[in-house]
Amino acid sequence: MGSTRSKVHFVDGVTLKRDKQNEHVAEIVLDRPEALNALSTAMARRLAAVCAEVAADGSVRAVVLSASGDKAFCVGADLKERNAMTDDEILAQRPVFRAAFGGVLNLPQPVIAAVHGYALGGGCEFALSCDMIVADETAVFGLPEVTVGLVPGGGGTQLAMRKIGSGRAADLVLTGRRLTADEAAGLGLADRRVAKGEARTEALSIASRIAKNSPIAVRAAKRAMRIGGDLPLEAGLDVEENAWRTVAFSPDRREGIAAFAEKRTPDWSAPA
Repeated sequence: MGSTRSKVHFVDGVTLKRDKQNEHVAEIVLDRPEALNALSTAMARRLAAVCAEVAADGSVRAVVLSASGDKAFCVGADLKERNAMTDDEILAQRPVFRAAFGGVLNLPQPVIAAVHGYALGGGCEFALSCDMIVADETAVFGLPEVTVGLVPGGGGTQLAMRKIGSGRAADLVLTGRRLTADEAAGLGLADRRVAKGEARTEALSIASRIAKNSPIAVRAAKRAMRIGGDLPLEAGLDVEENAWRTVAFSPDRREGIAAFAEKRTPDWSAPA
């Protein structure tokens, strides 16, 4: 990690940083490289807590989800840990894992995944839980759960359909096959494909650009897209109307228009 990034804390395989180039950008790092960032129970519990902390922080306007190490973004659940579990222990682990995936999915700020190397199973699901996916040329995506007698359990079946359509999602989920970065980009699973080693830099750049915009408007727009995306058009337009009304009478709208008229940078000082 570059020296320009400030480490806030490291616990149980998750690091939370604040970007020194833009204080309104937070970076959540899957930080268990010795295990290819495989998701253990302790790591899942900590990730849920970190997401809750970030969600409650009004100063955070955009988030990057990245990973340490050279080989993997995340290879999914820690199967070595799970292999030693009883059925009751696996069942008890389930809500912990759901809280981790839900923590990423439900962040109110826009989230950009910076993917390199293997993003398999839960790793692919973490990426799909984000609003945008930046993948470098080493990225390999897959939902191979059916090959080991499981079903994607971190949102994979539902998020893949919403991201790439039912037929392509079926191809991915039911075969368990892997996608290269180029194929993922071609299918629309990855939103930007960059050179090796550039995913994190590109994701931070996108996050910084988002963070310069009205935080009230950005959160409202994300909420409208998330809620309205699966509704009939007319109902979706009602969701958009509510989002518009949320922003139209906010301090950010007044500041944004004043800044435009005065040809200056807006000061988004109102809480999000």
